[in-house]
Amino acid sequence: MQAQIYPSDTTKNQWEHIKDAFVAQQFGRPREVDLQAVVNAILYVTMTGCQWRYLPKEYPPWQNVYYYFRKWQQDGTWHRIHERLRGQVRQKAGRHKHPTAGCLDSQSVKTTCVPGERGYDAAKKVMGRKRHMLVDTMGLLLCVVVTTACVSESAGARLVLRRMPGGCKKLRKVWVDGGYFGTLLEWALVRLRLVLEVVKRDAQQKGFAILPRRWVIERTFAWLSFHRRLSKDYERFPKTSETFIYIAMTRLMLRRLHPN
Repeated sequence: MQAQIYPSDTTKNQWEHIKDAFVAQQFGRPREVDLQAVVNAILYVTMTGCQWRYLPKEYPPWQNVYYYFRKWQQDGTWHRIHERLRGQVRQKAGRHKHPTAGCLDSQSVKTTCVPGERGYDAAKKVMGRKRHMLVDTMGLLLCVVVTTACVSESAGARLVLRRMPGGCKKLRKVWVDGGYFGTLLEWALVRLRLVLEVVKRDAQQKGFAILPRRWVIERTFAWLSFHRRLSKDYERFPKTSETFIYIAMTRLMLRRLHPN
């Protein structure tokens, strides 16, 4: 087992909690790479935002790390770990593992010169991509879909609600802002039996004020901003961006379950 080298690395208790999801049955020659070191390297990239080729020498070769990153992305390992941890964090807080209410919003982020899909968000005046996110009342991620920034909030909401995982089977109410309008509210009620409640800003309000319920997802966006890989969208494919968001939230939940 690898000793903790950088602050982003998993502790002994954290690794013991999730290692069964990575250490699958293996055929052929014995694995030579330490999987905990691979996971720690991926967390290092997520936290520091460095390029794969710039990984410190204490970690396995970057080619091996990237191979496992892609492998676990494609076979759904990251998503399965995230779903399991979210239920455990909710239960530790004295709540049912399946939420009944949540909050939905989007965040527009700039892209870089890396080739890939992008668009222009005229409202935010941002050229890049948009993160459509659904969280529970604790701010824990339920589902995320990354699109070009030109996709509207209502269109992005339909993509998110269609992709909701099994952990959302008890979800009945979601708070949204005024950008979600039109036939979306009726569509969600008829198709998904889901009530979308719009929380609007008071017309008489001046200056900053915390809006009920909507602050929860804004806090989640702030949590993601602590991970430099997510400060912009550096990825060629939106699916990779989604994976890094799940990894960032996985790290956050691991620290809640095992601070040390």
